[in-house]
Amino acid sequence: MKGLENHTYLVLYIISNIIAILMLWASWKHSRLLRFMLLIVFVWASWTNWNEAIVAPQFYMDSATLPFSGFSRHILHGWFSKHITLVVGFIATYQALIAVSMLLKGWIFEMGIIGGIVFLLAIAPLGVGAAFPCTVILAIALWRVLRIKETDYLWLVSPGKEI
Repeated sequence: MKGLENHTYLVLYIISNIIAILMLWASWKHSRLLRFMLLIVFVWASWTNWNEAIVAPQFYMDSATLPFSGFSRHILHGWFSKHITLVVGFIATYQALIAVSMLLKGWIFEMGIIGGIVFLLAIAPLGVGAAFPCTVILAIALWRVLRIKETDYLWLVSPGKEI
């Protein structure tokens, strides 16, 4: 894949995919642990994206050559390149809302899971820049959590339930 010849990208790519596999495993055995891990990942992503969007928005153009498709590269080099802070700020806010939903229950939690799945699948075509297939693996893990129909807040454990 394009981009993996860069040692830094390769290391981050491997780490991201290992973490995604561990999170998929957690979706089978420990859904609450997965929710906590998702909370951490989306908070970290939101903070990082907001920080970079404000401090060094051109950072996002460094990986604009990595997407799988010419269509994605065209978007990144076109409209996106002129509105980086706006787009990345929107994405960072979206990531923060997904993180908050991991703390909650009911329809807000379900909307956060669905939003997370949509987001992860939407960035998959970015290739190495999104650590593909990490995003698809995480989307599957989120889908599994949605199927469990978690009924508690993250910090509450019903009697007889495993953490």
